[in-house]
Amino acid sequence: MNLENKVAIVTGASRGIGKAIALKLAKDGADVVVTATTLETAQKTAKEIEAIGRKALPLAVNVADFSNVESLVASAFETFSKVDILVNNAGITKDNLLIRMTQEQWDDVLSVNLKGAFNCIRAIARKLMKQRSGKIINITSVVGIMGNAGQANYSASKAGVIGLTKSVARELASRNIQVNAVAPGFIDTDMTDAIPDDMRENLESSIPLGKIGSTDDIAAAVAFLASDESNYITGQVLNVDGGMIM
Repeated sequence: MNLENKVAIVTGASRGIGKAIALKLAKDGADVVVTATTLETAQKTAKEIEAIGRKALPLAVNVADFSNVESLVASAFETFSKVDILVNNAGITKDNLLIRMTQEQWDDVLSVNLKGAFNCIRAIARKLMKQRSGKIINITSVVGIMGNAGQANYSASKAGVIGLTKSVARELASRNIQVNAVAPGFIDTDMTDAIPDDMRENLESSIPLGKIGSTDDIAAAVAFLASDESNYITGQVLNVDGGMIM
């Protein structure tokens, strides 16, 4: 995908899927605003982007705090004068069975995963509307479609992201802004590394392609949706899951 002269914001880009997305967009030619919960971790990804030959702006951001997000958007425009792509990837998990789930576990996950995406879109929407162009890609999850025991909070937040995506796509379409979501299945990350071998084998057997995906698989899908090749696609959820929930 050709993203030359494009500027992207990627939230939660210090590791895993977010980092892979930030690096992929940079490899395809974009300058990237990298956010993480700490400046130090954001700087690590930023240095890798700069090693590719692109510009990077590392920022510590709490996406659940709207004033934090407003500062993020202001810094991005101050540094690069524009933003073409917003990738809402920042997310957390606090798994528990429903009957044991605390109010804090519910509220924290919804605040980061769903309200965080809302905050970022709301903070940048007017600027994208003024530009009359832009790409917003929200990272949801297949569990937002199928549910998952022990993840009522996470599944609800990711289902909410899908509803948010479709609603915002309708609102911004007239200004030439495309809004889509990518729903990863089981992807090799720090979290899946902790899965015992026997459970991993069972998991892989439930996936038609017979394997767990990579962060690069997600990054490639995001790069496509961020590019001009997807200009006639909006309001869609692209499952990148090896066929698991088809």
